[in-house]
Amino acid sequence: MSDSEIQENLPPKLRPGAEGGIDNNSLADVVEWFLNYDERTARVRHAYTEELFQWKQHDDVENGIGVYPFENAEARFAIGVFQALQENNSEPLLGLWLSDVLNALHESRETKAEITEANKLDEDPEMLALEKAGKLTTNAERRLYLTSCWLEQLCTAEARVLGWIYQEMYGRPYTPAT
Repeated sequence: MSDSEIQENLPPKLRPGAEGGIDNNSLADVVEWFLNYDERTARVRHAYTEELFQWKQHDDVENGIGVYPFENAEARFAIGVFQALQENNSEPLLGLWLSDVLNALHESRETKAEITEANKLDEDPEMLALEKAGKLTTNAERRLYLTSCWLEQLCTAEARVLGWIYQEMYGRPYTPAT
């Protein structure tokens, strides 16, 4: 593979913003690149993830939890990346945020796996999460399962993009504190 081909397969470079931080257009380019070329991030655009996102929005409203009316899962993800970087504008803060995202990802995967195994939800691999949740006997368990499915998708995408941005900004890969 030539140097130009390798370069084409990498996310675009981040540019500094006029007032410090990252230029919003270059950040948007990075998010778009990950959505187009990184398989795990691109899942945010998949109908499965959109269905989970719409369920979560509706469920939160039904349960009195305030929600911002995002257009879709992709918008929720992208705005989340921008907000995370705005609010965690130093290496220690971004590192803590990434640790929180990875912990949420781990917990959601573990919870989803436990519920799936206990209720034999993977007997039909073609079945979507909302259909699988219909097999669960309590509303609390359905909500926990579907929330875990949604968070797994969201946190995976966010960790991929923010992890790359961390490395670009601070010159080394993010490593969780031990």
